[in-house]
Amino acid sequence: MFVSMRVDHELLSELYTGRLQNLRQRAEKSGIPKSGSVEVLRARLISNQILMDMDLSWEGIQAMSHMEMRDILKVFGIKSSGSHKERRQRLWLHLNYDSRRMTIENLAEMNREDLHEMCKKLELDLTGNRTVLMGRVAGVLTSQVNGWGRIKRSLRRNGLQSSLFQEEESEIIVEKTPTAKISVEMFHAVPAEALLEDAGDSLLIGLDNQPSHVQGDMLTIHARVDDLERMVGTILRGHGGGWGDSEKDLLLRLADRRGWPIGEKFVRHRMLMVATNIAEAKGAALVSGDSHNLMAGDSESTIDRIRSKLSILDSQSDQKQS
Repeated sequence: MFVSMRVDHELLSELYTGRLQNLRQRAEKSGIPKSGSVEVLRARLISNQILMDMDLSWEGIQAMSHMEMRDILKVFGIKSSGSHKERRQRLWLHLNYDSRRMTIENLAEMNREDLHEMCKKLELDLTGNRTVLMGRVAGVLTSQVNGWGRIKRSLRRNGLQSSLFQEEESEIIVEKTPTAKISVEMFHAVPAEALLEDAGDSLLIGLDNQPSHVQGDMLTIHARVDDLERMVGTILRGHGGGWGDSEKDLLLRLADRRGWPIGEKFVRHRMLMVATNIAEAKGAALVSGDSHNLMAGDSESTIDRIRSKLSILDSQSDQKQS
């Protein structure tokens, strides 16, 4: 391992278990800024005293290999699994932000220029208005939750007890689905990227007109649009492809059980509207309202219809603003 031969394991263990006052004293003696929370200061000390030979600038992070990135994350004591891009995002967040302050709720207070810069550093698309940029950053923060900002609890309590670079078992998250035998295979299909993009966009339409706490709730759901699509598919498989009031109620119960912020009427209504669009695109038979029994091969017309609905919503939003 490229990092293991350079790491002072004894010093690193002391940094893991050190309390704020001790870390501040160590920083002051070394001429390192001692401001910030214990985790921010710990990351700063690890950068300067353990990985002093590493280029941890944004450009340096971009130049690291997949395996190098994994070892660097292990030295910082945070989550080290994930794709190469996810590892780069996590390390950059850990080195530059306090996880207690960089939250989805606080994104609503940032201006477009700051959000644009965050999207750039997080390697995200830079187009769109402030709300769209907020949604992209919120997606990263949600996917990276608990992966950065704080070292692992075992390291904080006990320091290093084993080899830092010992291979870890892969974590597999299994989503429980109904046990009934369903023959509708179309609901297993991987969704088109355009469908997910349209669903995400429709969640954010007119969001600027809502209170900040509603914006935060919607951004949280927007960051989980992939999960929303899977939940809709799971319900359709268990209910024979039908989508009506009972399926919508089940979706709300599942979302609430997972801790989604759906207390506000606006949030619930918007999420159900988008879920219905997704169900249509998957070929569901709508039990109430506009019944469209769509075929799986009709994805292009489905996407066109959803975009048409989005245009109507855009017009309604413009009318409210004028």
